[in-house]
Amino acid sequence: MSEQSTDVTYAVVVNDEEQYSIWAVGREVPAGWHTTGVQGTREECLEHIGQVWTDMRPKSLRIAMGES
Repeated sequence: MSEQSTDVTYAVVVNDEEQYSIWAVGREVPAGWHTTGVQGTREECLEHIGQVWTDMRPKSLRIAMGES
């Protein structure tokens, strides 16, 4: 089965730099990433990321620029 299949459930994951991605549920999440609790189809997860990840700059850059 391909991971692009609509049968796959994905989880939204985020790293310490507050960068988002999706990861197939059941696969070990890579070091430095953790799940956000949001799961669904690929499209649902990407839609959620589009709503919450509005500033693509890494957290460390935002802090260096004096923003939170």
